[in-house]
Amino acid sequence: MEEIIILVFGLVVGSFLNVVIHRLPLEQSIVKPGSHCPACQKEIKFYDNIPVISYFILGGKCRNCKKEISIRYPLIELFTGFSFWLAYFFYNGDLVYTGFTILFLCLLIALALIDLGHMILPDELTLGGTVIFLVYSFFNPRITPVDAFATALGSALILMGLYYFYLKVKKIEGLGFGDIKMMLLLGAFLGLNKLVVAIVLASFSGLIVGVFFIIFKGKDLKFKLPFGTFLAFGSYVSVFWGAEILRAIKSLYI
Repeated sequence: MEEIIILVFGLVVGSFLNVVIHRLPLEQSIVKPGSHCPACQKEIKFYDNIPVISYFILGGKCRNCKKEISIRYPLIELFTGFSFWLAYFFYNGDLVYTGFTILFLCLLIALALIDLGHMILPDELTLGGTVIFLVYSFFNPRITPVDAFATALGSALILMGLYYFYLKVKKIEGLGFGDIKMMLLLGAFLGLNKLVVAIVLASFSGLIVGVFFIIFKGKDLKFKLPFGTFLAFGSYVSVFWGAEILRAIKSLYI
């Protein structure tokens, strides 16, 4: 029963994340006005705004203007619900840590999709999340405050160094300041070991996607990828399986 409640709550939060992902890059309020159709601006009634269910009842179209609604909306709701369940499944013995893990996952989902669509990582999410998790590090049973602060600041400084290296030597922006700020967020919650895994996964997955676009889409080496999206992917995996992945990597060299 508890798992069902967690899943349903996740679906509801996923609906809110859809609002954040759509409005925050446009610098619109995530509170007012209420949910409305992006095409006709008609307010969406509560019975047409039930996560996942309403989408299929309406046949994926706005009740008023009949414009198609992107499938991404129910998919984000479903994935958020799944993420809530996964966090509960892994960490239900520690409800406080589970709650902060869920918050971290929500930030990752929002940041990944905003960066994918707009190539930006809003400060409200990166820096706001950093403050929350640095404060939580004093109570976090899995990392120490020293680990959280050192990893957050150290990783951000390293990425800043890479930013200026690309800018000065190669005359291009290989990274953005949003990525640097996102490292603060990731380091504050993950700590050093899991952040290393997250970066490895992000770099490897980014490389694969980059090679795909170069070979099959005719892009060149200057083609920009939303690195924040890959960082979010790597961090999501590392939250749950980072320790196991790190042990597997170490075993290859020991």
